[in-house]
Amino acid sequence: MRTMTGQSAAGGGETRRDGDGHDHGDADGQGGGDAQRGGGAYARPGTAVPGRPRPPRQPGRPDVFTFGETMVALRGSGPLKLGGTMQVSIAGAESNVAIGLARLGHEVHWAGSVGEDEAGELVLRTLRAEGVEVSGASADPGAPTGLLLFEPRLPDVTRVHYYRAGSAGSRLTADGIERAFRAAPPRVLHLTGITPALSPTARSAALHSLRLAREYGSAVCLDVNFRARLWTAGEAAAVLGEWIPSVDLLIASDDELPLCLPPREGSGGSADGGSAAGIASQAGRLRELGVGEVVVKLGAQGATAFTHDGCLHRSAKAVRAVDAVGAGDAFVAGYLSALLDGDGPAACLERAVTTGAFAVASLGDWEGAPTRAELGMLGAPPGTVVR
Repeated sequence: MRTMTGQSAAGGGETRRDGDGHDHGDADGQGGGDAQRGGGAYARPGTAVPGRPRPPRQPGRPDVFTFGETMVALRGSGPLKLGGTMQVSIAGAESNVAIGLARLGHEVHWAGSVGEDEAGELVLRTLRAEGVEVSGASADPGAPTGLLLFEPRLPDVTRVHYYRAGSAGSRLTADGIERAFRAAPPRVLHLTGITPALSPTARSAALHSLRLAREYGSAVCLDVNFRARLWTAGEAAAVLGEWIPSVDLLIASDDELPLCLPPREGSGGSADGGSAAGIASQAGRLRELGVGEVVVKLGAQGATAFTHDGCLHRSAKAVRAVDAVGAGDAFVAGYLSALLDGDGPAACLERAVTTGAFAVASLGDWEGAPTRAELGMLGAPPGTVVR
């Protein structure tokens, strides 16, 4: 996933553009004021009820429910063919987001299937230790827990090798997800484009979760997270296009937006391009299709949110890059966290680029995710010692 942090100036600022393209300063820093802030029953965004996603506040409902495949991750110290040492951890886009949210104080439920093996025990033990509820997860005696290997080849280039074909995680079923969802209907259902690419049963489980979200009034967040090794762009577009009318918050890199849109007539399937105008056009089309809020990740240039108020940009945080893996998941966790708090787009973007920066400045997929008390540490001058 493309990193949200890099060489851009620290801090940055926001610019909001209204429908006619004029720039406006965001005086209160909330991108929309009290009318957007938490509370109240959930209403699907769209032409009839304009507005941003408003996750329902109901006692007893967890903040977020997510599911997918989490694997054992082995990180090498150099080229795998030369041997050497490897660090053992876990990794999975959805569980990375779950851990990031749990560290920020949110109640998160994760469901998935792991093998009935030591690797599966490591996955569940780690998630429980991080405060993620895993009672909806299952152990599959007929398939192993998936594995991925990280192979650093250059200071800024890492190769990832997957061993997940036929894994327990790919054998997710709609029945298993339904049981976990109905046991504790969430305020937000978080999905990625990885899970439907794993297998037909996993794809059916993801589609069924959208129906459950509609039934229980849960807001839906989708991080496109396209993986070319798992499926083609055409296959992804066919599935994601079906999902889009059910999505309240869409998070995508600029090159992933076309996967969510039907091709324009006469375009031959080509996208509008990666220019600012092209991205704004694509985001506008997605909002016309019913998406309440579109957030576009722009790598080292930061991120832009497109809402009913217009468009709002936030620059990336300048940090010393250590490991870009997991930065996109950390960004999603930060954005969702602020949204759950009832904050406006400016505060959501600020928290998202902050959590993304923590990920880039730390080794591992999720290990560097900050707690709420640590969010302000990026503003500390170099050499600061916290006593």
